[in-house]
Amino acid sequence: MDNEWHKYDMHLYRDSFQNYKVYQIPKAQLIIADVPYNLGTNAYGSNPSWYVDGDNKNGESDKAGKKFFNSENEFRPAEFMHFCSKMLVKEPKEKGKTPCMILFCEFEQQFKFIELGKKYGLPNYINLVFRKDFSTQVLKANMKVVGNCEYGLIFYRDKLPKFNNNGKMIFNCMDWKRDTETPKIHPTQKPVQLLEKLISIFTDEGETVIDPCCGSGSTLLAAQKMSRKSFGFEVDRNFFNAAKDKVLASFEPDMFQMLKYENAIMNPPFKGGNK
Repeated sequence: MDNEWHKYDMHLYRDSFQNYKVYQIPKAQLIIADVPYNLGTNAYGSNPSWYVDGDNKNGESDKAGKKFFNSENEFRPAEFMHFCSKMLVKEPKEKGKTPCMILFCEFEQQFKFIELGKKYGLPNYINLVFRKDFSTQVLKANMKVVGNCEYGLIFYRDKLPKFNNNGKMIFNCMDWKRDTETPKIHPTQKPVQLLEKLISIFTDEGETVIDPCCGSGSTLLAAQKMSRKSFGFEVDRNFFNAAKDKVLASFEPDMFQMLKYENAIMNPPFKGGNK
């Protein structure tokens, strides 16, 4: 494999991040990951998609009682945090250049990952809240207070991460604007505009962004738009193909840019996943 990465390289591997050594990818200034939420068979909860055409009068849909991801139970948080710690660039001596990791997760997962961060060399964190102007819990909107927020964490080692704030104060509660341009192929897909904002804050042009749980590929698309190198791993064949053919194909690089996909064979330890 060619190890001379170009400025605008984008690589999507159908494989587990645990097999990263095979691809000899560069270490990252920023890792962005949306990990499995481990909601089990109640993943769609009070979301209308639980029912046919979103109406409970029509009976349950094929999503009722289903998980978001077939490989959800195979995700190992400790191994994931170990990977992230290993794949961030080395802590620099000077200030203002430190790498970091951004993790999207379910509310209660935050506390587990905070403890794992301390164990695997990412002891410091800043919590994030992403505020939507809508809720997926519409079926219970007349019964209780419903959620309209997603949660995340910024992990870093000792020094504060690189911070391109352009003199502006950046709050840990950010607006989650709907993405009406990117094809929706994933149940927990993140808006490209939001990812662009995060990438611009914590990286500079030409630096590397890695997404170990790539899903829709929206992180790679955002990184490309911000002129960063990007590398992603996705074990699910259906999400991989949809990301490659629908989401990433929507990016139109100019004549100096390069779009590349690597379709790798999925290897253990992700046995029994959706191959």
